[in-house]
Amino acid sequence: MISDIKSIIISMRPKQWVKNVFLFSGLIFGRKLLDIFLLANVTAGFGLFCLTASSIYIFNDIRDRGEDKGHPEKGNRPLAAGRLEVYKGCIALAVLAATGLLGAYLLDLRFFIILGGYFLINIAYSIKIKHVVILDVMCIAFGFVARVLAGTALADVSASDWLILCTITLSLFLGFSKRRHELALIGSNENNHRKVLKKYSITFLDQMIAVATACTVMSYTLYTIADETVVKFGTRNLVFTIPLVIYGIYRYLYLIHQKEIGGNPTIALLTDFPLLLNGLLWLAAVVFIIY
Repeated sequence: MISDIKSIIISMRPKQWVKNVFLFSGLIFGRKLLDIFLLANVTAGFGLFCLTASSIYIFNDIRDRGEDKGHPEKGNRPLAAGRLEVYKGCIALAVLAATGLLGAYLLDLRFFIILGGYFLINIAYSIKIKHVVILDVMCIAFGFVARVLAGTALADVSASDWLILCTITLSLFLGFSKRRHELALIGSNENNHRKVLKKYSITFLDQMIAVATACTVMSYTLYTIADETVVKFGTRNLVFTIPLVIYGIYRYLYLIHQKEIGGNPTIALLTDFPLLLNGLLWLAAVVFIIY
């Protein structure tokens, strides 16, 4: 029993919950971070989003357990390694999905609709979309946008065009970087793992990453100097956070190309101290300037 619980927790991938901090972006940039009620609302939504996302991870592991067995990293997952029986994984999946979606319905109807859409799109991703070149990464980007929209719904603020644009470009950058890492990791054996990898190449992905990098930096830069931003926050000082964004992007590219550990943004953020420190400094600077 204890080993099953441990395997289920591992399959839930709690480290990946870091991605769900995007729910708080609307609260921060909407200048509602100090509203205790809204903060509690978004925090509750964060928990429900984590449970729902974990159910999708388990669903994906159940479907891909055969392919994952031969993967140098994914082969260690409980379902692929045989440490967790499939029917137990199905039960965990159902409980997590039901708890997350029911809780979302009781918390806020708009949040429930967004979370439900996120759940359905990711199920479709696991079944089919992840095998479609380019669209697979765009689906990943949708997941981050859904997080932002879910957070703004709970914070009762409207998602600005700039916030959506920055989220899309950043998530595309991370998505293509992940594909590059996967392709570099398994080399010529891509046909034995994720099918879509045979449709990519390192050169092609480097070009896509270069475009996404430029778009991410420029969209954030334009956001900080936009008239509506200056009027909203009453300051032009957000421009001073641009160097932190540029360093974060460059540091991540360094991890991908030189250290080969940038394929998982969550792991990279949690294990690379310079990247983690830079992220915390950026967040502190943004909060200080806005508030």
